[in-house]
Amino acid sequence: MKRGFTLLELIVVLIIVGVLAALGFTQYTRTIEKMRGAEARAILGDIRKLAVAFRMEYGSLTPPPMVHPTPFGAVDAHIGILADEIPAGCAQTSHFFSYAVALGAPGVGAPAASGVTITALRCAAGTGKNPGGVATAAQTLILQTNLITGQDQWGGTGPWD
Repeated sequence: MKRGFTLLELIVVLIIVGVLAALGFTQYTRTIEKMRGAEARAILGDIRKLAVAFRMEYGSLTPPPMVHPTPFGAVDAHIGILADEIPAGCAQTSHFFSYAVALGAPGVGAPAASGVTITALRCAAGTGKNPGGVATAAQTLILQTNLITGQDQWGGTGPWD
């Protein structure tokens, strides 16, 4: 009497291993994306700190031109295209997001002089860390902050909760 596995038993085992691998890969992908979201949250927090420092130094995010030539913006938030700056676009290879800042935070009732909305747009396949694509509004992480009350509101459309 020979001992061994039948072809059917081997196929069943391979199917089970394949299902387990697919589930593991899905969980791995989800975990990686959450880690990328954590990086974006940290950078949004850094930009918020720069906005707070700007407001403390100049009394407003929109100081008069004689006090500071421009309102708080990308330059003050260190958003740009240089290697040591927060990426303004997806062409840079050090981050998975591009970042933008806008004055005013309607979600927390803050006008331009005292509020800021900071947005992280996920770079789609093809650019930055994902060669061949562009930033997409389909996956965003948004921080709106009122610098007078200190109220923050997080939002967005990505899987980063």
